[in-house]
Amino acid sequence: MRNTLTALACTALLTLTACNTTTNNDQLTGALVGGVLGAITATALGADTNWLIIGTLAGAATGALVAENQRTGECAYADGNGGYYRAACPRG
Repeated sequence: MRNTLTALACTALLTLTACNTTTNNDQLTGALVGGVLGAITATALGADTNWLIIGTLAGAATGALVAENQRTGECAYADGNGGYYRAACPRG
């Protein structure tokens, strides 16, 4: 099962990287790639089904946020009082 899931995830990842995405699809692509990478990581660490789901969802959320930040050029920063604010991402 683990080898099948890993092979399926790798195939999906390679398929996604071959797609020519537009700006409107960046968040969806980021979420899909993040979700696949989260699932691969959870599987590689020998996680049970619950952790596999959590890893996939966390990866999808992170991928969507990274794509959005790249599109807008804004990042979220902690304000020191338990909240966040948005400002331009550092150029590096």
